[in-house]
Formats: sequence, C-alpha cells, structure tokens
Amino acid sequence: MAVRLKLYNPPVEEPTPAPEPEVRVRLGDLLPLFAVAQRMNYVWLRDFLDDEVAITSDLYEVLQAFRENLPTPA
Repeated sequence: MAVRLKLYNPPVEEPTPAPEPEVRVRLGDLLPLFAVAQRMNYVWLRDFLDDEVAITSDLYEVLQAFRENLPTPA
C-alpha cells in the first residue's frame, strides 16, 4: 500500500508594524555618542543605519539646505 505524503503549509505571517517611538531624547545628547561610534567604527551603529527617525519639519528644512550647500572637496 502506497503512503500518501502530506504537505505542510506554514501559516502566513503578516509583517509586524514598526514599533512606535518609546523614548524621547535630545539631539544634543545623541550627536556626541553617534560621532564617537562612527569615528571608532563601532559595528552596532551599522545595525541601525536603515532605521527611520522622526524629526521636526524645521530641522528637516535646515538639513536639506545644508546638504544642498555643502562645499565640494578640493
């Protein structure tokens, strides 16, 4: 007698939504830490490079203007 094979169909997992921000931190407290982590090439910093952060619209406008006016290296 032949044995029937049963196929296992795993349940379809829905993507989990991104977590809501839980902690508010001043940019002035973060920048020195990020600067040191980048300068010393800490690997953990790369783990977060694709994460999104929320910033105020006025900071966004200042950053956009700054990016557009960066001096070109000689």
